[in-house]
Amino acid sequence: MKQLLLDITETGHPSLENFVPEKNNAELLHALKELAAGQQQDRFYYIWGEAGSGKSHLLQAVTNAFSQQQCIATYIDCNQTNPFSLGTDIDCISIDNVEQLNDSAQIQLFNLYNRMREKGQGIFLASGLAPPAQLSLRQDLATRLGWGLVYQVYSLTDEKKIEVMKNHAMQRGFELPWEICSYLLKHERRDLPSLIRLVDALDQFSLIKQRPVTLPLLRELLQSTLPSGSSADH
Repeated sequence: MKQLLLDITETGHPSLENFVPEKNNAELLHALKELAAGQQQDRFYYIWGEAGSGKSHLLQAVTNAFSQQQCIATYIDCNQTNPFSLGTDIDCISIDNVEQLNDSAQIQLFNLYNRMREKGQGIFLASGLAPPAQLSLRQDLATRLGWGLVYQVYSLTDEKKIEVMKNHAMQRGFELPWEICSYLLKHERRDLPSLIRLVDALDQFSLIKQRPVTLPLLRELLQSTLPSGSSADH
């Protein structure tokens, strides 16, 4: 049963279609959809926002979109890979969490940016927790990150997250009590993909246990099968 529930909570592939935007993110989402469709002339993008706002989802979604078009596309999370090395031929590169780059990796990214700019081809995306000028990076690198299009990713409000969770539950055929939504927002990862995966796991756990979806059932699920906060931050 534990393995079944862990399988259920595996994330699907992030896409621009399954990203739930806050209303202020409409322009950014439109720009990235046009980029993935080859309808954007701009090649350099930097997006920033607080943890859980959806930056990683968007970068992975664009990378996946280019990969599906048989392009050479790479996503790198600087929280996990630091430093990194890349070939010269690449159609799309997404660098997530740039504030985590060490000194040598910053030089690598600076050189990569310059090569792509001089070569005149390839899409470059990066993300961080702050605007380029406020990053604790080499000044020359921070300056270049600000040369392209810069967008802020706005987080969904708690009310919107609850609305999305409850609507998702209804689509699966059950009603999700408000107290469960509130508990998840207080005690688990607050990014929407993590919350949705837990709602899916709770639904399946309810079916396995043949018990209604309640807060005690959620606590039993979290304590017996899933480590708290195990979902990835996107």
